[in-house]
Order: sequence, then C-alpha cells, then structure tokens
Amino acid sequence: MVTRTVCQVFQRRFASTAAALRPSTAEVRSQRNAVFSREQARQRALYPRIEKIEVSMMGPGLDGTLLIMNKGMSTPLSCARHLTEHHMNNSALAIVDGEPWPLHQPLTHSCTLTLLTFKDSDPSLVNQAYWRSCAALLGQVLETAFKDDYTVDLLSTPEVPVTSGAFCCDVVFDPRLDSWTPSEESLRSLTQGAQQLIHQNLAWEPLEVAPSVALEVFSHSSCKQEEVEQKASHSPKGTVMLYRCGDHVLLSGGPLVARTGLCSQYEVTALHSLGKGPWGHHRRAQGLSLPLQLQAHHTVWRRLRQRAEKLVDVPEPEAVTPSAPADSTQPPTNQIPMTNKTQHFCQRTVDIYAAAVAVIQAHTDSETHPGTCGADFKPSRSTCTS
Repeated sequence: MVTRTVCQVFQRRFASTAAALRPSTAEVRSQRNAVFSREQARQRALYPRIEKIEVSMMGPGLDGTLLIMNKGMSTPLSCARHLTEHHMNNSALAIVDGEPWPLHQPLTHSCTLTLLTFKDSDPSLVNQAYWRSCAALLGQVLETAFKDDYTVDLLSTPEVPVTSGAFCCDVVFDPRLDSWTPSEESLRSLTQGAQQLIHQNLAWEPLEVAPSVALEVFSHSSCKQEEVEQKASHSPKGTVMLYRCGDHVLLSGGPLVARTGLCSQYEVTALHSLGKGPWGHHRRAQGLSLPLQLQAHHTVWRRLRQRAEKLVDVPEPEAVTPSAPADSTQPPTNQIPMTNKTQHFCQRTVDIYAAAVAVIQAHTDSETHPGTCGADFKPSRSTCTS
C-alpha cells in the first residue's frame, strides 16, 4: 500500500515537471500558426505575375459556362462568386478534373470544375467530407476546452462512415485527468464551444505541404509527427494536407467542407475511455451533426442522438487476420457480440438516419424544429475542469 502511494506521488511530480517543460497551449497554437502562415506566403509568392486559366463549369444549369480566373490565386469559391448567391452559400466541396478539391484551395491550371452541395443526387462524397469536418471541429473544441496547465493531445482522427451514427475524435488528456469522467454538463459545455465556432462561420483553409513543414508545425507533438510520416508515405505526391480554422492548425486525411457555418445541429454526445495506449489513456469523443441545408425534427434528432452515444468501433487498419474458427466463443477485440435482435436494432438506427434525410429533403419548405441546438441557442464559452 505504501509502495503504491509513493508511486502515485512520483507520477504526479513527473507529470507536473513535463507540463512545466512543455509550452502552453497558446504558445503551441501561435507557433503552428506562424509556420502555417509562412508556408502559405511562400506558396503564394510562387505566382508573382497574374496568369489566366480557363475553368469549365459542370453541373445542373452550368454546362458550357467558361470562367477566366487567375492561376494560383482563384479558388472554387471564387468561381462560385461569379455564378449565383445560391452557389456561393450552398457549395461545400468541389470536384476539379475528377478529384475532390477544397473550396478554398487555389486552382493552378485550366480545369473542369463541379460544385457539390448536400442536396446533390449523390451526396456521398460531400457527406463524408462533412463528417470529417465535424470531427475536426470537435478536436478544435477539445484542445481549448481545459485550462492551460492541462495538456491535450489529439490523435489520428478515425475515418468512419456517416452510417456509423457518430463522428469521432481520439484524444489523450493530461495524466491528471485519467480518472475524470465527463458529466452531461461537461458534454453540454463542449457542445457550446462547438456552437461558438459554428456561429463565427470560420473557413477551413487548406495548405498542401512537404512533410518537413508539417513536422515543424507539429514539433511539440510526437504522435502527430508519427502521423505526418505515415500519411506522407501513403501519399502519391509525398505531401500532406494541413488545414487552419481560426487559430487551430490540423492534419487531415481527406478534404474538409468550406466553413464551420455549414454545420447546423451539432452536439457532443459521448466521451468513451479506450484504455491505455501508446500515448497514454486514450479516449474517443463522439458527436452528431446535420448540415445547414438539412434540419431534423426533435423526435428524429433524439433517436439519432441515442445511437451517437454508443461507442463507435473503429477496426485497426493493420488488423488483417484470418477468420476465427466457427466454434470460437471469444469476441474480436473492441467489438461487441450482437444477437440477431441487436443487429436488427443497429441496422434500424442506420435506416432511421437515411429516412430522416429523406423526410427532411421532402419537406424543406415545412416548419423546422431544431431541437437541442436550435436558432434560439446562445453559445457561451465554458471551461471543463476535472
């Protein structure tokens, strides 16, 4: 008993010493912003003279539209401004020569351009970008939710489909928070922080950089440096994509939507413990959101929220193992064995989400009921403490 107490005392002292040696959250964010701005200015300087490119617009009512834009300066959003207010306000992502393209990323050559919205006949690509963006927003909230003397390390964001029921953000908190269990009030505080960012309508600025630049950006995060090297090794160009939202710089595995203001109903639903991992006590924050163009009735939202509270299982990419024997009774790691009845219920929740979207699209002109995150919601900045 005495030995255990002594070990706990030493752990607290070591944690305090590490926190003292590490720069504050504000200093880390300032350093990341400075490197991002420096590289952004360097890339813009690559086009000292204004050169023109031809952008052929594609999409309903736009086929045959040709725009003359500025190389290295004009973005898909710049093209949308030359069309209609509808295109400017509702576009979330773009397709440039068949490839997904963030709305704020400059165009570097003559190309074909398609603007994507949430109401397209096939919104799967923009839906996945939206889910990824919501997870990025959640990570930004978590990083600034605690006092400066508590460290927060964002891990690699799991890529989960919309049909999983919730977007995810894996995180490691300060060791002093290992025993902390978030209350409903804490989750509401995180939701309010997200609503503040949504209300500010901040742009997600993309920047494609060399791994050396990304490593400098995340010089204070060993887990992020490892993620940079991994993403660069899988990239055909050998580069990685950074985004900046306000003063928050993040690493993304895919395109994000144009701005935080495209989110409407947004709620942080759960913060699950994943146990000990290579970086400490791993946790998985989860949330639920619907875009501005699609609003759900409060009863539908409540059902979706109940599903989003359950832990989303993310299989390890490297975990490619032979199938278990038929008589095996041991469940796979991080998976919950389900009866036929449970499987039917999980499938039904997925169907509810699809049905909700269908109902919303069919009743866009009807009265909306925003539920827990409605128009009367006034966000206020709060700080989570242990």
